[in-house]
Amino acid sequence: MSLLRDPRPMSKADGTGPEGFGLALRAEWTKLRTAEGTGWLLLLAVTLTVAVGCGTAKAVKCPDTRCGQDAVKLALTGVTVGQAVIAVFAVLAVSGEYGTGMIRTTLTAVPNRLTVLIAKATGLTTVVLAFGTVAVLASLLAGRYILPGNGFTEAHGYAPLSLADGPTLRAAAGSVLYLGLIALIGLGVAMAVREAATAIGIALGLLYLFPVVTQVVNDPEWQRHLQRIAPMPAGLAVQATVNPSGMPIGPWAGLGVLAAWAAAAMLVGGLLLQRRDA
Repeated sequence: MSLLRDPRPMSKADGTGPEGFGLALRAEWTKLRTAEGTGWLLLLAVTLTVAVGCGTAKAVKCPDTRCGQDAVKLALTGVTVGQAVIAVFAVLAVSGEYGTGMIRTTLTAVPNRLTVLIAKATGLTTVVLAFGTVAVLASLLAGRYILPGNGFTEAHGYAPLSLADGPTLRAAAGSVLYLGLIALIGLGVAMAVREAATAIGIALGLLYLFPVVTQVVNDPEWQRHLQRIAPMPAGLAVQATVNPSGMPIGPWAGLGVLAAWAAAAMLVGGLLLQRRDA
C-alpha cells in the first residue's frame, strides 16, 4: 500500500524507470516474506530434497568397480521430489494475489505490467535459488559421508564427492538453476491460469507426465526423442557425471530445453497478464 502513497511522479513509480522497478521488487519481496506458509514450503522443499537424496544414497550399493552408478546423481535424486514443492510455491505466490484481489493493488501501484512480471520473477527465483543452493549442497555433503559406506570408494573408482571436481560442480550448479527454472514455469502457468489448483495440476503435469509417457512408449527412438524435449528428463541431464555422452541429450543442452519451457510459460503468462483485466 505504501506504493499508492508514493509522492514522486508516476513516471518514477509506474515501472518505467529503475526506481519504479526497485519499488516493485521491494513490494514483491515483502509479499513473499509475509505470505502465510511461504517459509514452510521452502523448508519442506529443502527437507524433501535432502531426505530423498540421503535415502537413495543409503539404499544403492556399489559392490565392485563395474557397478556403473552415478554417485553425484544418486546424491541429488531428491531434486526430483523437491521440485514439486518449488512448483507449488511459485504457483501460490501468484494465484494467492488473484484469490485475495491484491493483484489490483499491485497493478494500481505499478501499472507497467511487464515490470510487475519481471519483479515477480526476480524475487521468486532469487529466493528459490538461495534455498536450492542449501538443498543441493546439503545433499552432496550427505552423499559424501553416506556413499563410501555402500561401496562408493576410491578402490571402486569413486572419489569422495567434492565441488573441486568439474562434473560435480556442474551437476550442483545445474541442479540449483534447474530449481530456479521450475519456479519460472510455475510462475508463468499461474499467471496464465490464475486459479491455484488448476495451475498446480498443469505445472506438475508438465514435469511428471512426460516420464510416464516415455515409459509407456515401446519405441526406443521415440523414448529418446521424448527424453530430449521433456522438461524434467532433459533438465536433469545436467546432473549426469558418468558417461554423459551416452545420454539422450547433453547436460547443458538439456538445461537449455528446460529454459525454453520456462521462457514459453513466462511468455504466455506475460501476454495474458497484459491483455486481461486484473
